[in-house]
Amino acid sequence: MFSIDVILKYSPIPVAVQRKEKDAAHGVYHQIREAMQANPPYPIELSCEKQPDKLVTIMSDQVSAVVVAEKTAGSTGRVTGFLGIGSEGS
Repeated sequence: MFSIDVILKYSPIPVAVQRKEKDAAHGVYHQIREAMQANPPYPIELSCEKQPDKLVTIMSDQVSAVVVAEKTAGSTGRVTGFLGIGSEGS
């Protein structure tokens, strides 16, 4: 299972949808990436394969980042690729 996390401007919580296949996840990634460059902005509707009734629509100009990551059984729920600033081990 692959998670596509969309980080929105002014929102501390990412919007996440999932795809079963790597190619499908990368397709969503590229769709969002292209939308980020669009002018004028437009709504992007996303669905989730893990939860078929989950739908979300976001505006393309509100996306600040998109992350694709493979979910494993031991995933902690944190968005991968981002550094957590803190004092671990101090």
